[in-house]
Amino acid sequence: MPRPVNKEQLLTAMQKEHGSLTNLLATLSPETVNQTSESIENWTIKDVLSHVTAWEQMVLSWYQAGLRGDVPELPAPGFNWRQIPALNQQIYEQHQMEPYDLVQQEFDASYEEMLATVNTISNEDLFTPERFAWTNKNTMGTYFVSATSSHYVWAQKEIRKCLKR
Repeated sequence: MPRPVNKEQLLTAMQKEHGSLTNLLATLSPETVNQTSESIENWTIKDVLSHVTAWEQMVLSWYQAGLRGDVPELPAPGFNWRQIPALNQQIYEQHQMEPYDLVQQEFDASYEEMLATVNTISNEDLFTPERFAWTNKNTMGTYFVSATSSHYVWAQKEIRKCLKR
């Protein structure tokens, strides 16, 4: 599926890829949720879901800050874009002890919040470059695509790697 360039495509991609990810998750047994990935050291399926949820919540917080007229510190306070591996490690460490059921509930709730939020934003606000100070030269939609449909595709690949072990 090509990268979304408008709100309709974003919503379609979100729903399609989230549905595929949810279907994959439905096939898991309690034993498999703790399978580790071949490509990300020590990460389990649960950790992959926590990671996706954390990034969705970051994008939602950036959007909310922008609505208040603030310019959020991207990608997170104390981190720049070159430090994404360290940020991802921090996310992993913060959530690694959470039980799978809680991670699954947070993942589901975050998706619903993301979907509801995207539905309230106009196409122009999502896909006009430099529309908001915090997006720099990007569109806000770029961040939403990365945190949702693109991340759901990545998560499916990682989960399949976990299941191969």
